Formats: sequence, C-alpha cells, structure tokens
Amino acid sequence: MGDKLFENNQVMIAGEIISDFTFSHEVYGEGFYMVDVAVNRLSNFADYIPVMVSERLLDVSKDWKGQYISVVGQFRSYNRHEEKKNRLVLSVFARELSLVQEVDEDVKSNQIFLDGYICKEPIYRKTPLGREIADLLIAVNRSYGKSDYIPCICWGRNARFASTFAVGTHVQIQGRIQSREYVKKINELETEKRIAYEVSVSKIEQME
Repeated sequence: MGDKLFENNQVMIAGEIISDFTFSHEVYGEGFYMVDVAVNRLSNFADYIPVMVSERLLDVSKDWKGQYISVVGQFRSYNRHEEKKNRLVLSVFARELSLVQEVDEDVKSNQIFLDGYICKEPIYRKTPLGREIADLLIAVNRSYGKSDYIPCICWGRNARFASTFAVGTHVQIQGRIQSREYVKKINELETEKRIAYEVSVSKIEQME
C-alpha cells in the first residue's frame, strides 16, 4: 500500500547544498530539517529547490554547503496560514539521500512523475509573444487520506491539450521542478521577493 502510494509521486534531483539546515518539525522523536539545493538547468540557470531531510539521513549539525547530493523522494505540499489566508508551501521530502562528488551533466538531475487528479479549472493563456501556457493544480493522494496539491505549468501543444481537462480528470505527468522569483505586494508601501515552485510539464497523459 505504501509503495503503491509512493509510485504516484516520484522525484529525483541532484545538486549543490547552498544553505544551512533549519529545523522544521518533529514526528515521534524524529527531527526534520529544511535545506536549499541548487539544481542546474541546461540553460546555465539554477533552480533553488527546498528539500526536507530527516536527521536520520544526514548529520544536519554539520555545514554541508558546497556538497553535492542526490535525493529521491516526493514533492509535497502543506498549507501555511499567514496574512489572514493560507499559502501553499512546497518542498521535496527526501526518502533517500546520498552524497556525490559532482553532478554528471549527462545525467538528468531533475525529474518528477505525478499520478493525480485535476482539482481546479485549468487556466489557459498566451504570452505577449504568443506562447501558449496552461496552469494546472494536481491533487496527488498520500497515505492516511491526505493529498498533496502540486501546481504544474504546461506549454505549447501540452497547454492546449490540458486546457480541455475538466476538474476530476485523472492525469499522469512527467517533468521537472522549477523555481521562479516573483514580487508579492504586502501593502501600498511594501513589496517582498518570494520564490514559487511548480512542475514544468514535458509530458502529460489523460488516464481512463
């Protein structure tokens, strides 16, 4: 049962640790910590992906900055209540973690597979240059009746195809996790730089 649910949400990333470990929470005496990992794209640009790591996988009291790691796990979400509304917080939950000498450029260092359901009307739009985009929100089941809600972005033919999906449509998605900076308006005078995370979709299939 657990393995079956693990199969519907699979992530593999490899990159460089670029932050300290910060305490997140504890479950049954096991501490979980957050760390940021820089994962290179082909375009000489890095995605900065937050990873949740158990203290049982790695000595989180050490300074690991600059160390390359490979992580296998799941892309998870939870709602954090702030500014009178809930904000979706996303991170990679590490199930396995290994230290590596370097990240081989020929190896795919950022892969994700999701099997879930469209839980919000797709938003289809075109950029000023005419590029087609569709934003999706996918609910992926987890054990104990929980679900993860994963924002996904489709381009071109995939965007056109995905824009026709009704809420509740069963889909399988392959792609990569990407980070994107944006400016959040706090009030009339204040703005704040934030990072959003989403899955950039390379392949999407409608399931029966």
